[in-house]
Amino acid sequence: MSEALGTRDGAPTPELTHLYQAWADGGIGLCITGNVMIDHAALGEPGNVVIEDERDLAALKTWAKAATRNGTQCWVQLNHPGKQAPKGLNQETVAPSAVPFRADMQAFFATPRELSDVEVQALVLRFANAAAVVKKAGFSGVQIHGAHGYLVSQFLSPHHNTRTDIWGGSPEKRRRFVLEVYRAIRKKVGPKFPVGIKLNSADFQRGGFTEEESLDTIRALADAGMDLIEISGGTYEAPAMTGVKTNQEPVKESTRQREAYFLEFAEKARSTVGTPLAVTGGFRSGKGMAQAIQSGAVDMVGLARILAIEPDVPQRLLSGKAPVQQVKPITTGIKAIDKMGILEISWYTGQLKRIGRGEAPKPNESGLWVFAKQAWHMATSGKKKRTPTKLRAS
Repeated sequence: MSEALGTRDGAPTPELTHLYQAWADGGIGLCITGNVMIDHAALGEPGNVVIEDERDLAALKTWAKAATRNGTQCWVQLNHPGKQAPKGLNQETVAPSAVPFRADMQAFFATPRELSDVEVQALVLRFANAAAVVKKAGFSGVQIHGAHGYLVSQFLSPHHNTRTDIWGGSPEKRRRFVLEVYRAIRKKVGPKFPVGIKLNSADFQRGGFTEEESLDTIRALADAGMDLIEISGGTYEAPAMTGVKTNQEPVKESTRQREAYFLEFAEKARSTVGTPLAVTGGFRSGKGMAQAIQSGAVDMVGLARILAIEPDVPQRLLSGKAPVQQVKPITTGIKAIDKMGILEISWYTGQLKRIGRGEAPKPNESGLWVFAKQAWHMATSGKKKRTPTKLRAS
């Protein structure tokens, strides 16, 4: 989940503390934060928390203390948006290769500049340095965001990564970036600090990251020592993580009954690795969650959207009760906008902000109204001058 509750300079706020305290008090076991960026010059949306160094360590410690109440595990999700940064938000966008978005989205997202080898190595270092700060702040672990079309996912995808150097050109070379990020983090945090990853089962884009490549990546990550692999799927251009898949056959009834979007893929992964697995996306009932765990395909089930409209739902589920709220599709009635995963992000971000302010969520809030507010916020928040921190690759 992306909370967008950071300050203009990327620092955590009291609202984040209130939000994560609500979830810790609501019975959640492992809470993974919304994506925290590793570079002030590369935001995914306004309000991202950014960790480059220890400048905000005091605020991070306050956030961590609230998020780990009641023995709750809280891992910080580290991310870089790559090309998935709206126009005007950053001075430029960068990616593995200069591959544009599809035609109907180019008004919202610029064609990125290809990263140099030196810049790629510096980004690996940024992930590692951020993880070290996370550990010092008192969080329980970190998760690499390697899904949903962000930078790590872009390196893995032959659609987004057309490089022919050591970072691309074959599945093995495309995996190099994520493995280097993991190794660099592990070197900084030590062998016992949990490090997980959120990984796409597939991109669901023609010419993109396939299930076969994902399984190979999972095996490589397991061999490297990854502690937890959370399975998801999709990108902004094909938002399968919201239940929408492009270039795919209709969802089978058997899959629909099992609720989770990626459970069948998790079964394939489980047959190849012993690393703990989690699936996020599609779960609606306690029965469906219990069946997924009892099947042996996963060790944990991930919830996201329901926690934004019912923050204490874990307590209800664990006591055998059904959720009070129901997750519903968020639409504006404008087809081009409704196909974009960013609408779901904006709507649920708004709910998280309400909880952070101590207000009750609004499960029936208009999707069109939320999109209009977000568009205005983007227009007035972007193009501000930032002084990026330069890091040497060493």
